[in-house]
Amino acid sequence: MTTSIANSLGFGSGIDTAKLVSDLTAASSQPKLDRIKTLSNANQAKVSALAQARSDLEGFASSLSDLVTGGTLRTQPTSSNTAALEAKALPGSLLGGLAASVTINQLARAQTLYSPYQASASTPVGQGTLTLNIGGTVHDIIISANNDSLTGLRDSINATGSSVTASIVSDSAGNRLVLKGATGAPNAFSLTPSANSDPALSRFAYSAGAGGMTLGQSAQNALFSIDGIEMSRTSNTISDAVTGVELTLKQANTTNPILLGATRPTDMLRQTLNDFVSAFNTLKADLGKARSANSGGGQALAGLDRELNGLLNRAVTSHATVNSLNDIGIATNRDGTIRVDQAKLDKVIASNPDEIEAIFSPLRTANHNETSDPGIASVMNGLAQKMTTTDGVLDVLGARLKREGDALLASRTDIETRAESYRQRLEKQYSTMDSRIGALKATQSYLDQQIQLWSNQSN
Repeated sequence: MTTSIANSLGFGSGIDTAKLVSDLTAASSQPKLDRIKTLSNANQAKVSALAQARSDLEGFASSLSDLVTGGTLRTQPTSSNTAALEAKALPGSLLGGLAASVTINQLARAQTLYSPYQASASTPVGQGTLTLNIGGTVHDIIISANNDSLTGLRDSINATGSSVTASIVSDSAGNRLVLKGATGAPNAFSLTPSANSDPALSRFAYSAGAGGMTLGQSAQNALFSIDGIEMSRTSNTISDAVTGVELTLKQANTTNPILLGATRPTDMLRQTLNDFVSAFNTLKADLGKARSANSGGGQALAGLDRELNGLLNRAVTSHATVNSLNDIGIATNRDGTIRVDQAKLDKVIASNPDEIEAIFSPLRTANHNETSDPGIASVMNGLAQKMTTTDGVLDVLGARLKREGDALLASRTDIETRAESYRQRLEKQYSTMDSRIGALKATQSYLDQQIQLWSNQSN
């Protein structure tokens, strides 16, 4: 039976050479391993501090962008009759002064046609060419032996890619083809067979109120008025009638005008500013920890700290006097943290409510664009991208710390490998020594026996 050298060490000499080898190996490598562990723990602390600062920065920018995109910081239009008219703010609009009266005279609708019944959707419909004419735009639909059926006619109409869609309706009476166009009078359509087509195709003809198809409803425009100004649109969803507002007409009512107004998100803006202060202070604190932990990258992180401070008085809109966070009540404390000056904020809300809103949800017009009026969310997002992108400050520091960590791991592996090699050499040396001592002991025992035997014979 084979046993390990470590277990057999000391069997010959009586010396605990296994412990001796272990102690010598540890004495050789453990101080180095302890130093590597200390350096690795410090490296991990740096990585953690930097990762927390990065997470804070990215989370701060992302949350602010999501809040702005969601529209909760933007004045929302109101309708006095949402069952008849819905109103939604368009991005880049400021609607604080919205007030209008809307009367809906007629909703836009689409033309529909339906064919006579036939027994089966696979029954031939006749071969030839049907011409689909939509407001002067023509599409030819060819029916051949390959698609001579109600199903084939439906698929061929849909394959034109026009605004007219075809479907087959089946019930107890049979199958019929149903056509539906886009809303609006300009989208009225006709379907006519060519002169040499199979006469059976005339069942699917329709033009100027006549033909084999039956008119379900005619196409018409939406008719409405805003503050007495009559308007017409091809759709019931309208975004060019009231600046910054998308209207959805749902019911016609000529006798009861609908009032459009607006509600300002004042409470939400207050809450957002307080949340901004809290997130900003947390980011600054964690950035300070990252600077302390990463002394080698302190200068780079200090640059990020200065850029964050610069956000407070940076103009993010083109308004002459209210264009930065400082202008609306964000103040800096002695220790570098920030707070909301409620008195100043209340004053600006009373005098310049649109300008406060624009800092978070900037106006978008020909004279107000992403360059002139970026808004605080865009600026914050730009800063986060600049710092975290490849070759950005946080990316460079993170890469450097990873290299340090990898080097420490490699050093640890090298030390452990050399320690194992040293242990094996010691085991071999002490095993040889142990064997020799064992042999000497055996010789000594033999000689003792012989001497004792000689002594007995002499007596």
